[in-house]
This record gives sequence, C-alpha cells and structure tokens, in this order.
Amino acid sequence: MEIILAKSAGFCFGVNRAMDTVYKNIRQNDSNIYTLGPIIHNKQVVEELQSKGVQTVEQIDEIDHDEATKLIIRTHGIPKSVYDEIEAKNLRCIDATCPDVKKIHHIVEEYYHKGYGIIIVGNPEHPEVLSINGWCDNTAAIINSLEDMDSECESFDKVCVVAQTTFNRDKWHQISASLKTKYPQIEIFDTICNATHLRQTEAEKIAKQVDLMLVIGGMHSSNTQKLAEICSMYCEHTYHIETFEELPQNINYANKKIGITAGASTPAWIIKEVINKMSEKEKLQDDNTEMSFEEAFEKSLITLNTGDIVKGTIIGVSNTEAYVDLGYKSDGVVTLNELADDPSAKIEDLVKVGDEIEVFVVRVNDGEGNVLLSKRKLDLMKGWETIEEAHQNQTVLDGKVIQIVNGGVMVLAKSIRVFVPASQLSDRYVPDLNQYLHQSVSLKIIDLNKRKRRVVGSVKVVIQEENAVKMEAFWSDIEVGKKYSGTVKKLTNFGAFVNLGAVDGLIHISELSWIKIKHPSEVIKEGDIAEVYVIDFDKEKNKISLGFKKAEDNPWEIAKSKFHLEDVVTCKVVRLVPFGAFAQMIPGVDGLIHISQISNKRIGKPEEVLSVGQEVEAKITELDIENQKISLSIRELLPPAEPEVKEDAAETKGAEEDDTPKEYTEEVKVTIGDAINQKKDLEE
Repeated sequence: MEIILAKSAGFCFGVNRAMDTVYKNIRQNDSNIYTLGPIIHNKQVVEELQSKGVQTVEQIDEIDHDEATKLIIRTHGIPKSVYDEIEAKNLRCIDATCPDVKKIHHIVEEYYHKGYGIIIVGNPEHPEVLSINGWCDNTAAIINSLEDMDSECESFDKVCVVAQTTFNRDKWHQISASLKTKYPQIEIFDTICNATHLRQTEAEKIAKQVDLMLVIGGMHSSNTQKLAEICSMYCEHTYHIETFEELPQNINYANKKIGITAGASTPAWIIKEVINKMSEKEKLQDDNTEMSFEEAFEKSLITLNTGDIVKGTIIGVSNTEAYVDLGYKSDGVVTLNELADDPSAKIEDLVKVGDEIEVFVVRVNDGEGNVLLSKRKLDLMKGWETIEEAHQNQTVLDGKVIQIVNGGVMVLAKSIRVFVPASQLSDRYVPDLNQYLHQSVSLKIIDLNKRKRRVVGSVKVVIQEENAVKMEAFWSDIEVGKKYSGTVKKLTNFGAFVNLGAVDGLIHISELSWIKIKHPSEVIKEGDIAEVYVIDFDKEKNKISLGFKKAEDNPWEIAKSKFHLEDVVTCKVVRLVPFGAFAQMIPGVDGLIHISQISNKRIGKPEEVLSVGQEVEAKITELDIENQKISLSIRELLPPAEPEVKEDAAETKGAEEDDTPKEYTEEVKVTIGDAINQKKDLEE
C-alpha cells in the first residue's frame, strides 16, 4: 500500500486565520460570541464551536447583545449593507473575512461606482458570492457556466469581471475568454485564490496516479466539491466524505495507491480521524513490514525544532503576515517585520503565494498552535558571513539606503545595517543626504567590528574605482574625430561642458553654432543629451575639445547648392556701412551691396535709400564660396536713369570729355574684395 497525502490538504490561511480568531476569543471567556452564518463550511467544526459557547445566527436581529457581546464575521464576508446594520446597532464586530475576499469587495465597489456592470463568476447561492454582490447594491450578473452568459449579461455596456475565490480555474478560463469576445470594454480580475489553484492542481496530479482517491470536507463546501469533481475526472474511485464514518466499506486496500486531499475548511483532526479509522480497518503489508495509515500520515510530516532552518512554500499573504506550508502538521507564520529589516518594505513586494522561502524556526508552538518563523534572523546569520568575507576580500556589495542618521546614512546590505558617513557617500560634496533615501547604492566595507555589531561602508571608494577604470578605458580609446553622446553638465560664457562618462569635455562657444551667438544657452541647455565629436585632446592635462556644429549645417555649404551667379535673390539688409550695405541671404551668409550698386543714381550714403531690416531684391554679381564672398547689385535690376539736361555749353563739353564725376570715379575704384575685407575688419 502506498499513500499519497496532498501537502495542501486542510485549512487554508484564510480559514486558519478565522479559526484562530474564534479560539482566541473563546479563551478570553469574557463575552458572548456570535458568528454571522457558519464561520466555515464544515459541520463538525461548527458543532465543536457551539459546544464551546459560540452561537451561529443568520440575521443581526437574532443577536441578544450587551456590552460583552462580540460578533465575528465569517471568512466568506458580508455585504456592505450588513456592515451598516452592525454599525447602526453599535455591535462589537471582529472581521475574520478572508483577505482575498476583502480584495474582491474593494474591486467591485470601485468599478461599480465608475459605472461598470459587475459580473461575478461563481455559484449564485454561495455566501461568498452573495457578500460580493452586496458591494454593488446586488446588481451583479452571476454566472456559473457558459450557458448563463446570454441570460444574465445582456444589459451591460462595460463590465468588470471577478471570480469566486474557490471557482474551478479551467471553467474560469473558458468563461472569461468568452466574455472578452462579448464585451469590447471589459476589466477582468482573476480573483481565484492561489491556494485554491494549488490545491486543485495537486489533487489532479495525485488523482492521475492512484487507485482510490479520498476527498475529505463538508458536503456544502464549494472548494471541497470542486476538489471531488476534479479528482473524479481522473480517478474512477473517488469518494467525497465528511468524516471517517463515511469511509467506503468492503474495499481491499492492499497493493493499492490511495490519494488523500481535503478542502480548505477541513481541520487536521478530521483528516487524522479518517486515517486512524482506515488504520483500524486495514493493515498495510509490504515485505512483511506493517504500516498503518496513521503511521503513513505521521511519516509524511516533518519534525520541527526551535532553531531549525527549513524551507517552505508561501500559501497565503495578508497585510501583515505570510503563511508558510512547511510540511508540518501546522502552518508557519512569518510577520512583516520578520520578513525584512527594511521599514519601507511592503509585504506584497517581498513574497507572493507559491514562492519557496527559507526561514528560521523561532518557536514551534506560540501557544495557539502556530509555528513562528523568521526570514530576517536567517538573513542576518547569512549576512554577517557575507559582510565579513566582503571586508576581507574588498568585494563590492549592493544595498539600499533605509535611514538618514546623524553624520551619514544607514544602508541595508545583505540584511546588515551598514553606516556610510556623509563624506563616503559620493566622490563629491552632498548638500542634502535625503536625496539618497530609498536609493540603491554599491559600497565596500572599510571597517567592521562584529562584537559591537558595527559596520562602516564607503560608496565613494566604489565610485572612484569605477571612474578610474572608465577613465583608463576612455583615454585608451579616444581619437580625433570620434563621436560621443554625452550629457551637458555646465554652461559658461565661453562654452558648454559635456560629461562623456569618465571625463568632461568642452564645446567652445564658437563650436556650438555656425552663426554668431552671445551665450551657449541659445543653442543648448544643462541636462541635454549632446552628440559631439573630438576636435583635440590632451591626456596629460585631462582636457578635451569638442565639436558640436555639423558640417552639413554650414550655411556656406548650403549657399553653394542654393545660389548661382546672376541669380536674383530676396535678402534683408542687416547692416549699413559707409561703402555699402550687407544683406542676409540665409542665416550665416551675407552679401555686400556696394554703394555704387544700390541705386541707378548717384547717392552720398546708403542710408539715403536703404534701412536695416528692409527686404530688397538683388542680383548676384560675384560668388566666391571658397573665400566666403558674395557681391550683390540692386542697380542692375533697375531701369537706366534718365540723363540730366545740361544748360551750360562748357559743362556739356566737359561732360562729353568725362561723363563720370571725379569723386564718383574714386569710389568705384574700391573693389568688392576691399569691401569684404573692410567688413571683416569691422566685425573684428
């Protein structure tokens, strides 16, 4: 005979929590205790509690209460209206609702007030489903199968879907998939309890390999019914029983594999009673060695002692505790402050159902049957070993800043609190230590005194070592023309400093733009990511000159393809000088309109015809891109001037001999090249 006992058989953490709550109040023996409905779906447990004075009622009005009366809310939860009724009657209430069910209440209430139709996938008669429906004013559509969809869900435009915590996961997947095709606007929350899923999966696995399957639990327990349903699909001889009295009769157990599982509301003592009774009925023989079911059950359980280090599986999580299956007759409990030493940690970020966890056994029995566990103590033991080794070998540790203290910060590294002085927190002055709170850092241990539990670390040392490695790699790889992507660190009047990772480089203001600027902020800002290239560098002086402006943005290169000799262009007068006017053709490219080319009449100065900002049309008369010289003429686009009428014959004769006035002749002797040179002189 081989017995396979499901590790998940018996109380889930929600039921265990509720039962602990009831027994704790029974032991206080200072009040009348009521439960609103059966605390769990197990008749034997309810009868036992009644024998201890716990009364079960279905309505608040049935309670004959005084100041000593206590009402315990069962694991399945209650509608919001019942909470209001309890408050109105000023009843002392202890809420033992399963945290997983509470979570569903919050989801339903939130989405109902957002205007969503609520769909509950589950048994419409189950008290858990009825309690959930009470958080949306009993307006939910409740579906237990695909066939229910058409009749129950037609009136909704957008829906929020939740599941009874003990619902069959395969059926859930079928229904939720079908709902997705029916509703374009849908929010689906898989609220099936992970412990339920693990229990069902384990039951299926066992049922596939045994000759006979026993499912122990209340006949009205939804999760036990589903276990029996799943097991019967894979094992022909599956029996759902509540107590040992319902064991199948006249069965030869010899040479058979027997699987045993139990619902979440089934206490360990009922499971043991069943096994004891089977032991009385049949002795198992294997190689002349007898083993009873009771012996097989006890053999399947581990032995625990205070101080043991054991591994287990997380089977439940509340706001303050995690429940661990250790393979022991009782589940273990580890509180939030025993999970981690980080005061800002949240339990949901530390563990989740199904995780394997290694823990230290603090106490095998805390007086209420719980095994007290600590992960923090185990982490501390291992942490000191790691810290000592890191100090000896000067290896880098990762940690998190958990507290700002006088003169520095406390870093949690390998579960050990390490003090990092402010001077060792960075390679630069840190004006405000609070910016490091909750941040991850890398450090080295620079001082350790295990006897005094004192550890000092340095982030600065790690930064300096990392920078030295980066700098060496940088200088060995740098070359003129190489491109980098860096962060603009600082702006000055003469340029911008850019961090290239290990070294800062300077973009001189003249290298920021092809056009003249007064300050780098006209082109770039601190914090910008800049694409730069190396113009020059000096490793000995730790200096790098960087370029920023791109060759393809050179306005003279643009002018080369844009303008041609004798083109007529529209340009803007940007500056007037005695010998002419400079006009901007495109940003960064100006052409000279000589005074002799401004008008078809003689003028004394450019201001007589032109003004700064004026747009004019001019003809390109000279184009020298290589020397960055362009000459323009307005005069060539104007009609010839009418000749002046001469009244004096002598003047006429003089005009015939020399039609050009002497002073005008002197002006045109100034070449275009001279004008450009004068322009440069003026700019300088």
